[in-house]
Amino acid sequence: MTEDSQRNFRSVYYEKVGFRGVEEKKSLEILLKDDRLDIEKLCTFSQRFPLPSMYRALVWKVLLGILPPHHESHAQVMLYRKEQYCDVLHALKVVRCVTEATPQVEVYLRMYQLESGKLPRSPSFPLEPEDEVFLAIAKAVEEMVEDSVDCYWIIRCFVNQLNNKYREFLPQLPKAFEQYLNLEDSRLLSHLKTCSALSKLPYDLWFKRCFAGCLPESSLQRVWDKVVSGSCKILVFVAVEILLTFKIKVMALNSAEKITKFLENIPQDSSDAIVSKAIDLWHKHCGTPVHSA
Repeated sequence: MTEDSQRNFRSVYYEKVGFRGVEEKKSLEILLKDDRLDIEKLCTFSQRFPLPSMYRALVWKVLLGILPPHHESHAQVMLYRKEQYCDVLHALKVVRCVTEATPQVEVYLRMYQLESGKLPRSPSFPLEPEDEVFLAIAKAVEEMVEDSVDCYWIIRCFVNQLNNKYREFLPQLPKAFEQYLNLEDSRLLSHLKTCSALSKLPYDLWFKRCFAGCLPESSLQRVWDKVVSGSCKILVFVAVEILLTFKIKVMALNSAEKITKFLENIPQDSSDAIVSKAIDLWHKHCGTPVHSA
């Protein structure tokens, strides 16, 4: 038996007895032992497999550029990140933009606004749509990451990735959604068109907020593994799978408003299955893209 076939046999066995991911975890640990982390290999791994929760924050920090590839620099770089975090937070307190009573996610927003030169003159000014997106993402990350410094940097860099790397791709996702839904279930797409619902679907929730506030964090982080590692197109397949999963319910609704309202508040108990099927759909249609939207 060759080494590859032995590995495949072990993987199938592990999966059958409930230890899916044992081999993958070992592979990731080997990658993380390198003196200089291979960004491309970490991206490939993250695109193919869910990240083990114990390593997720580390891998995200490396892929988002918060930490450099060199292990020996990690402690020093995180010290600088913490100092910058404390300096920005202190500045906000001095100008009384935040207090001890300010909710943590709003503190993160004000820090981000200060660093990007967009801090409003008064905290009472109404929030911009991009601020609402930031807060939704911040609330989700806060549930995933315990340390406040790590949390802020991950939010900051994740939002920057959406605004910069994916800026041209995100507006194209609704069209891609229509294309792939048509391939998977043209009757369902026709129903959405008949109800004039296609243009009114919760695209901002799905594609701008990356399902923050739609899926529970335990499912969401598996989607974000793919976004962080180079593909925002996974978001399209999560949306498609949501429609396929709730097809009977959606087909029974006859107005755009009712369909949109339902999709904005889908039942949470199907989330893990939806994400697993969405990832399978994504691999089926796109293979395993690396560094591509």
